[in-house]
Amino acid sequence: MRRKDEKMLDLSNEEMIHMKKDGIEYLQFRKLLSYQDLIVHCYTLKGINVQPYEFSKENLIDGYHRIGKALEIENKKIVRPIQTHSDHIEIVSNINLENDFNQHDFDDVDGLVTAQKDIYLALRYADCLPLYFFDPVKEVVANIHSGWKGSLKHIGEKAVRKMVEEFGSHSYDILCFMGPSIKSCHFEVEEDVKKQFEEDWKGRKTSDAIIEKGKIKEGKQKYYIDTVKMNRVLLREMGLKDSHIIDSNICTVCQHEWMHSYRAEKDKAGRNAAIIGVRGKN
Repeated sequence: MRRKDEKMLDLSNEEMIHMKKDGIEYLQFRKLLSYQDLIVHCYTLKGINVQPYEFSKENLIDGYHRIGKALEIENKKIVRPIQTHSDHIEIVSNINLENDFNQHDFDDVDGLVTAQKDIYLALRYADCLPLYFFDPVKEVVANIHSGWKGSLKHIGEKAVRKMVEEFGSHSYDILCFMGPSIKSCHFEVEEDVKKQFEEDWKGRKTSDAIIEKGKIKEGKQKYYIDTVKMNRVLLREMGLKDSHIIDSNICTVCQHEWMHSYRAEKDKAGRNAAIIGVRGKN
């Protein structure tokens, strides 16, 4: 049994593997690794910062270069949008691989979808929920940034709809992998945010409750929101099999020694990268 004061050496669990390669560390889903001849993916840990709070383009490029080397992918094939907590999702196809991450082609975008081989979708996270989608039949992937605002806008649901409408995917074939994020144990909110979730979620059955009443602190009632459960319910309603929705079971706040967390580190928080793409044919 690990003592409470003993630092964890490994974040591996039933769903995730903690990888250590080329001097960096990152997480991968065990289930997605069963498709590793086809799919490249990861969730980076500290030691890689893809959006330094003291911004440096050189550090940014170096971070992607290091994770790209470990994954055996080229920087120029990484597509990185400018995220704004929107529900805007764009399809990536026929892009100019000479651009700097093709970032300016995807401004105000929080989700990318592609069936193009050898293109890797990279989004940034520091508590928000990464949703990796993969259709093994149509060989389509999506990377979706679903923070609490994106979850309220049902961005994950919209990603599934785009995969179905644009690529002919069937929802029952689609796999969804939920990366590390702030869990309900730390996603504490006040009345204003709670009311937004309450309004969105009204009329649902009791077993699908996502709001838990917390304590009164400094004269204000607190609540805890479960966005992982919220997205699971929404995806099931879109036709995904429950067994195809796999959660990392890792809280970024609980594990902020290992990964960047805005809730834990505030303005000094860096960003973790979630990357997924369909491997090019050799």
